[in-house]
Amino acid sequence: MAYFTGSGDSGDTGLLSGGRISKNSPIMEAIGNVDELNSSIGIALFYIRDEHLRNELKIIQNKLFSIGAVLASHPDTSSKHGLVKSEDIEWLEKKIDETGSKFPKLSKFVLPRGTEEAVFLHLSRTIARRAERSVVKAKKEADSAEMDIVLKYLNRLSSFLFVAAVYMNMINGVGESSPTY
Repeated sequence: MAYFTGSGDSGDTGLLSGGRISKNSPIMEAIGNVDELNSSIGIALFYIRDEHLRNELKIIQNKLFSIGAVLASHPDTSSKHGLVKSEDIEWLEKKIDETGSKFPKLSKFVLPRGTEEAVFLHLSRTIARRAERSVVKAKKEADSAEMDIVLKYLNRLSSFLFVAAVYMNMINGVGESSPTY
């Protein structure tokens, strides 16, 4: 297996469903942001020792890979339909509620700091927001029902990453800091 093809040397790349698009297209920007998000979660996993959270993040990483496949498929093809489902959003919502119930309700904004686990989860949260914004832009080129589900998933994922960061600080005895205005 070759680790390079050279087929993208002119600035375009192939889609999973066939055809080629410019590497600076909104679709490719969204794919790149989702890939960066997945990588940042991989960094967080390096530091996280809580097995329950590790398992949840591994599930999320696989789902992000599926999201990349959805984005890299033309909306008229059915080969990638169903890779991201409403059940995936419901799973995230359940995990947000479960994790958020482990610490007192927050009444102030939280600065993104704390333990190594927490800061990398906060970084992943901000990358998830960027990925979400780029999918909004990509929807103008390739709108589909799957894109709507991807947007909802990324929106919930940023919330999950936030509560996971706060939880990591809590179990490690690090209090949250709020901004001073």
